[in-house]
Amino acid sequence: MDNRLKEFETGHESFRKIAFNKSKERFRKLVEEGQNPKALFIGCSDSRVMPAMITSSRPGDLFIVRNIGNFVAPFNPDADFHATASAIEYAVSILEVSDIIVCGHSDCGAIAALYKEIRQTPENIHTVKWLELGQEAKKVALLTHRNSGKEVLQRYTEKISVVFQLDNLLSYPGVKKRVEEGTLFLHGWHYNIENGEIVYYDDENFEFKPLSQK
Repeated sequence: MDNRLKEFETGHESFRKIAFNKSKERFRKLVEEGQNPKALFIGCSDSRVMPAMITSSRPGDLFIVRNIGNFVAPFNPDADFHATASAIEYAVSILEVSDIIVCGHSDCGAIAALYKEIRQTPENIHTVKWLELGQEAKKVALLTHRNSGKEVLQRYTEKISVVFQLDNLLSYPGVKKRVEEGTLFLHGWHYNIENGEIVYYDDENFEFKPLSQK
């Protein structure tokens, strides 16, 4: 018998017996009444970043989309299947969330990859194409932080990339319409894995500030 996932199987049993029972009534209501999340959370697929954990949110609070680099491809009705785009449209137009959070993080592999020479092969063709969504952030970072150390350059690129993704969100008709109506609000976050802190983008002062001080 294959026991490579034994820890997850054991964890599931623990969940059912303890955590699920504690929230049984909430899960029942979520089934009967459907979901009504407060926000769409667009985060990275990185296994070290867990949206529910870092926000202490409950089941039903967040509609979550995760992809490599927490990127948002610009609106393109002619594109083939696009999971992130469809999730944005569903969250905004069907679930009518009031907020969208784009959350980057420290030590992001996608951002680090922007500064490496990656040869395209049949095994990584989609990844290489997807990473193109970070190139504009890289260009800005190199203009302003070219002479900074590697870590400073990467942290800045991770943060400025979040700002570019917020701009890309506004290319979606439903997002733009509701933002202009004042019924939808966009937020740019950056989570530091090492110290657990989240900073947010202050679009009035064009800088990231501690979320705890907002």
